[in-house]
Amino acid sequence: MQSRRNKGKLLRQLRDYGIITIAMILGVIGLNLFLLPNEITTGGIMGVASIVYWGTGIPVQNTFFVLNCVLLLVALKVLGWHFCAKTIYGVVVFTISSAILQGIIPPGLHLLADQKFMACMVGAVFLGISIGLGLSAGGSTGGSDVVAAMVHKYRDVSLGHIILFCDLTIITSSYVVLQDWEKVLYGYVLLFVVSFVVDHLVNSLRQSVQFFIISDKYQEIGEAINEIAERGCSMLNGNGFFTKKDIKVIFCIAKKSESNFIFELINEIDPNAFVAQSAVVGVYGQGFDHVKKHRKLNLNELREKVVKNAE
Repeated sequence: MQSRRNKGKLLRQLRDYGIITIAMILGVIGLNLFLLPNEITTGGIMGVASIVYWGTGIPVQNTFFVLNCVLLLVALKVLGWHFCAKTIYGVVVFTISSAILQGIIPPGLHLLADQKFMACMVGAVFLGISIGLGLSAGGSTGGSDVVAAMVHKYRDVSLGHIILFCDLTIITSSYVVLQDWEKVLYGYVLLFVVSFVVDHLVNSLRQSVQFFIISDKYQEIGEAINEIAERGCSMLNGNGFFTKKDIKVIFCIAKKSESNFIFELINEIDPNAFVAQSAVVGVYGQGFDHVKKHRKLNLNELREKVVKNAE
């Protein structure tokens, strides 16, 4: 059982790092093929690095790497080593991939040169998917993503809105180098599309499901869910209406991405188990989202309002 648990944990870690690798490569493609050649500014440290590149010629990956190192030193204390380890990995992959791609791209290659709006849209989708996948796997591309993750940890604020707020100033400041408000306007459009894609992707990947499992081998299934899938479950007492027998019902909530793995465990232990799965909206607690801090309720004021309304 312990070896299977370790194997499951290792596979999940490898999956996360694989997702982060793909996410960073997508971000590199969007930035280097569609945004930089068309002088369309993005936000965050990518945007700062782009502005430095247009103004001084310093490669984007160099500025991106140095600024992220400074930001991650602050994030280590707030987000912890687990998040920052994946983010550091993402920053390194992004930096190396960007350097490799710039070495491969033929000089003078300018995709969608006469269709800047289309280049803006395509680049925004690439960046949005990159940021969303990175955050869903526990990492990020650095920059405003890290700031967004730090704020989102304590406040119930949309990740996309935080990124939007952090990046507006950076995009506006690109006018100092580009001297063209039309290009700045493309940057604003890019930012809105990226924030939309991030919210849509992250929310879809964070969906949760609940299981009701009825099986004579409930003890083995419960232990497998606890030890191998590393998900908590509860045992409910029930009674079969037709059979008139006492039964045990396992109740479990898990991430949607974990549902196939749980089904495999159940099928391996008891192929004849009765399983009902359904989607749930909003799951808070250990292993899921944390309840965000809001303004504390004043119980005395609440009681006075109730009494006043009753009168």
